Amino acid sequence: MNHETLLAALLAADMLEIDDLHAWEFDLDETLVDALEAGQPGQPEAQLLRVECMDGRNRREWRFSQAAVQAARFDAESGCWKLTGADGEHALRCLDAFGGSDADDEEEQEQE
Repeated sequence: MNHETLLAALLAADMLEIDDLHAWEFDLDETLVDALEAGQPGQPEAQLLRVECMDGRNRREWRFSQAAVQAARFDAESGCWKLTGADGEHALRCLDAFGGSDADDEEEQEQE
């Protein structure tokens, strides 16, 4: 699924990978997202995205401003969004979760 902006990709994502680490949690500032979706300028320096993951035993956290998210560019070769945070450039991959089908359970219930 291709998205024109990182924000659009984040809104559609269920999971993230940052710098080859699977993020167990990520948050978008909903008030800021609502403003941006309404066509308002938002607050470029405000934190828009927070990402957390475990790297071995260490909890890691990244925070990105609205300006950083809006300036992110998609690298087709790696399939990652490149965005710059306070500590340098990062590679962010937006992933969709998938689940198993309940089709077998539904068929069993219909037969009963």
